[in-house]
Amino acid sequence: MSRVTARRKTTRLSPAGRIQRPDTLAVEEPLEIRVDGRSLTVTMRTPGNDIDLVHGFLFGEDIIGSVADIVTARYCAGADSEGRNSYNVLDLRLREQVPLHTRNFLTTGSCGLCGKTALDEVRTRTRYPIPHDGITLSTDVLAGLPAQLRIGQKLFDATGGLHAAGLFTTDGTLLALREDIGRHNAVDKVIGWAVRENRVPAHDLVLVVSSRASFELAQKAVMAGIPVLAAVSAPSSLAVDLAAESNLTLVGFLRGETMNIYTGEHRLS
Repeated sequence: MSRVTARRKTTRLSPAGRIQRPDTLAVEEPLEIRVDGRSLTVTMRTPGNDIDLVHGFLFGEDIIGSVADIVTARYCAGADSEGRNSYNVLDLRLREQVPLHTRNFLTTGSCGLCGKTALDEVRTRTRYPIPHDGITLSTDVLAGLPAQLRIGQKLFDATGGLHAAGLFTTDGTLLALREDIGRHNAVDKVIGWAVRENRVPAHDLVLVVSSRASFELAQKAVMAGIPVLAAVSAPSSLAVDLAAESNLTLVGFLRGETMNIYTGEHRLS
């Protein structure tokens, strides 16, 4: 498997002077996702948990609805500059054929479409609408989740350059944690884990991210039926609009005992 970190030379300037030394960086490499031998998309990601990544991505795009929809997932041969398999092409065979040439991916915050179009697209395509009733979550438990997430960020400790996403139960138990250079990839990886573990719809889980809460992350939570999304940084306006439209509890600036509750306060006790 490809490495997830790499060493590069750097010159560090500080009041103590100039020091030349190697630095540990997060690896960023392309992953081409193919379906039945045909290219679907390419995403830049940190290698690792690629099977989770493609399950989460295809689920979020409404191409699959469960783990049973993917028959096989295998890496294709592709050598790097040193003649080793690069593990950068993943081909999947689906139980039912998908007309990829007519495929329209769900909208993102940078797609140029208006907010209403983006909201309607997600609301009409999710298989698992979030129920108004269901889980309740203590704010004391919620306040402690970012610290749990941070403890598990081993690659961030080494590089300082990776986002993390974690799925938790309402009592604060961490079920899955994934890191990636792309925050959307980290979320795809944990949702892909949930798909593979038959935990979708995830109506009893909480998604915590180490980044801001963009429309794209809120979209992925809604598609998986996750009722609570909490971020350590700010949400976007369209993410808040989607959360309100979809009955998603959205929390931002979750830092210690302080937090901003933008939507779905009824789930927090």
